[in-house]
Amino acid sequence: MHMAWVRITAGRLESRIRYSAKYTYNTFPWPRDANEKAIKAIESAAQGVLDARAKFPKSSLADLYDPLTMPPELTKAHQALDRAVDAAYGKKDFKSDAERVAFLFELYRQYTTLLPAEAPKKAARGRKAKV
Repeated sequence: MHMAWVRITAGRLESRIRYSAKYTYNTFPWPRDANEKAIKAIESAAQGVLDARAKFPKSSLADLYDPLTMPPELTKAHQALDRAVDAAYGKKDFKSDAERVAFLFELYRQYTTLLPAEAPKKAARGRKAKV
């Protein structure tokens, strides 16, 4: 979820991501209503990622995250973490990163808007103009 946000909100230096605390980290819309169970599930899954990495002490992060050679246990650990984070947002059926980002920007809008969202206006029925 966060990496989908990063790819949209962070700048670039050549082809590399230039992470910004101001525009990326501080603006990331964490779910306000995440309960203790969801937070514990994320913590546990994050530890699973660290444990999977620890199995390869001689590998750099570049080696571990090479899409062609990423160890299967690290891939599975990240998938578990993704599921835990999605569940904290109350969603489990994102079909793409674009859908995730749209969801996150809507959440961000809700968090940063002072006024409640307006209900959509009903279209006027076809009235005949008076002559």
